[in-house]
Amino acid sequence: MVQSGDNHGKTEEDTGGLIPGTRKPAYSLAIPQDMPIPVLIAVPHAGRDYPDALIKKMRRPDYSKVRLEDRHVDHIAARVAEQTGAGLLVARAPRAMLDLNRATDDVDWDMVAQAAPGTVRHSLANRRARSGLGLVPRRLPGLGEIWNERLSQTELAARIRRVHEPYHSALSGALQAMRDQWGAALLLDFHSMPPLKKAHEDDVPAHFVVGDRFGASADDRIVAGALRHLSHANARVAHNRPYAGGYVLDRHAAPARALHAVQLEICRSLYLAQDMTSLSDDTSDLVQILSGLVRHLAEKVAALGRGQALPVAAE
Repeated sequence: MVQSGDNHGKTEEDTGGLIPGTRKPAYSLAIPQDMPIPVLIAVPHAGRDYPDALIKKMRRPDYSKVRLEDRHVDHIAARVAEQTGAGLLVARAPRAMLDLNRATDDVDWDMVAQAAPGTVRHSLANRRARSGLGLVPRRLPGLGEIWNERLSQTELAARIRRVHEPYHSALSGALQAMRDQWGAALLLDFHSMPPLKKAHEDDVPAHFVVGDRFGASADDRIVAGALRHLSHANARVAHNRPYAGGYVLDRHAAPARALHAVQLEICRSLYLAQDMTSLSDDTSDLVQILSGLVRHLAEKVAALGRGQALPVAAE
C-alpha cells in the first residue's frame, strides 16, 4: 500500500534552466526523498516570471498574460502535492515566452525574422502554430497579434535551449526515477480552463476534463479510476473533450514501459475569485477533491507496478 500525506520524509528541491533576460530558473522541482507515491504533478502553463524585455514587446501585456496563463493553478498543485507526497514540477517561465506543451518545431515561422530558406511553413507539425498558439503564441481572440515585433532566430533558439529542453529533461528524469522505484509512474499534468460553454440549453458543463490522448497515454483503468473518483466526489467531469492533452503526453507517456500520463483541466471558477485573475479565499474543497484523486490513482499505479490485477468493477 502506498503511504501518502504530510508525514513523508525530506523533500529534495531543485531548480533548473534559465529564463532568458533574467537570472531566474525556468522551473522548480520538488521530490520527496522517499517517493511515498508514484505520482508526479506538473504545471507547465502557470509561469509568471516575465522579463522586462518580453513585456515591452507585447502589445497589451495585461490582456495576454491573463489569457495565456493557467493562472494560480500552481498554488493548487502545491497544496495537493504537500498533502499527498506527490512530486511537483512547476514551470516558472511564462507561456507567452514559450509553450512547454508544444513541440520545438511547432512554430509559426512567419513570426520569426530571417527564418532560414526552406523552412517548412505549412507542415502538420506547425498546424497549431498557424492557428496562433504554437511554441511561441502569436495571436489571441479579441486581440489579434500579441507582439509588436518579430522574434529573432537567436532568441527562439535561446528559449528552447534554456527553457524547453531543461524542463522536459527534468520531467523525464523524475518520471523514470519513480518508475524505477515503484515499477510504474503517473504524470498528472495540471491545467486550468475557462468555464465551458453550454452545448445546449439543458447542458451542465464539466468542471474537470480528464485527457488521455484518446486512450494512448495511460492505462485505461487509471483513466476510468479518475473519472469514477471525480464523479463520486459530485464533480462534473468530461473525458477528452474538449481537451485530450498535447505534446507533454505525447512525449512522456509510454504505458508499455509503465510510464502513464493524464492531463487534468480544472475550471477556473473552482479556485479563482469572480474577477478570474486572483486566487479565491477558500480553495479547500477543491484541494481535498484533488488530493483524494491523487491518492486514489497512486494506489492504482502502485498495483500496476507490482503486476497486480486492478478491479474492473465500479468501486
